[in-house]
Amino acid sequence: MTMIMALLTGLLGLGIALATLWGALALGHRLPLPRPWRWGGVGLWLAAGSGWLWLAWQGARLGPLAAMAVQMAALLTWWRRLTPSKDLAWAEDVAHLATGEVEGERLTLHRVRHFDWQTPTEARGGWERRTYDLRRLQSVDLFVSSWGRPGIAHVLVSFGFSGEGPGEEAFVAFSVEVRRERHERFSEIGGFFKQYELAIIAADERDAVRLRSNVRGERVTLYHVTLAPEARRDLLLALVAAANDLERQPRFYHTITANCTTLMFAMMRQIIEGLPLDHRLLLSGLLPGYIHEHGGLVDGYRLCELRRLGDITERARQAHDAPDFSKRIRRGVPGWCD
Repeated sequence: MTMIMALLTGLLGLGIALATLWGALALGHRLPLPRPWRWGGVGLWLAAGSGWLWLAWQGARLGPLAAMAVQMAALLTWWRRLTPSKDLAWAEDVAHLATGEVEGERLTLHRVRHFDWQTPTEARGGWERRTYDLRRLQSVDLFVSSWGRPGIAHVLVSFGFSGEGPGEEAFVAFSVEVRRERHERFSEIGGFFKQYELAIIAADERDAVRLRSNVRGERVTLYHVTLAPEARRDLLLALVAAANDLERQPRFYHTITANCTTLMFAMMRQIIEGLPLDHRLLLSGLLPGYIHEHGGLVDGYRLCELRRLGDITERARQAHDAPDFSKRIRRGVPGWCD
């Protein structure tokens, strides 16, 4: 009996400690007060949780449990009322969300970003409307940009359209990103606590890819995705529909459940039935392995070969200002001809 009571006390203490920690982080990231007052609120929350924890270790159980339950109920009521915003002073690179419309075989994307990045935070250029012929949609590529953290990367999906003549191909890259305010800097922990909204951005490859390979110094790998023509079209239109929905109804970004990989997987599941859940969907840097395992990358190559041949980092830096940037970075990549 003594062991059972000790176990119950330990579990109660652990529950109170975890609830106290979660509540402190939630208040620290979202309590709408100036910083000194916000940290004061966090301190009061921690003091109360520590008090209930001390009483639990002293042998009291119902009192601390009831008090913590009331405290958490009040916090969760406030938490559930937090809603994502649509109109804030957004950072320049996420000032506009991608939206689009289809008329017959013509896809018009509004606000395609075409920045010329000078530094990781400064760029020239702007946003423009671009039109694409869906009958000329010929490719889907996956860009994986990593910065040294195992399993962590950013994923972009790029669609290629053939032109009227040689060298007239057009590419548009979609990126699911954190929509930050101008004064905010990204925090992975903040991404768990409704600190940011979600953004779907459409951009020129010379913007989105060069930012990562040439300006931020990240390692970028390109994988050619072998979707059937109809599936390519469906994926593109699903992305546009998701972007339109996000423009109408904003959502919070979440580091695990609503990020670049999980949203893309949800769209792919609409197109390819039976795709299983996998831990690699939570670690975006491992996504190519998942796609390769399910037959979505160029056949006849091991994953390590596709990764080595698809490393476009140096080619992107050499092609920096070239008008045929997208063509140059694809040289030697399996699935693409020089």
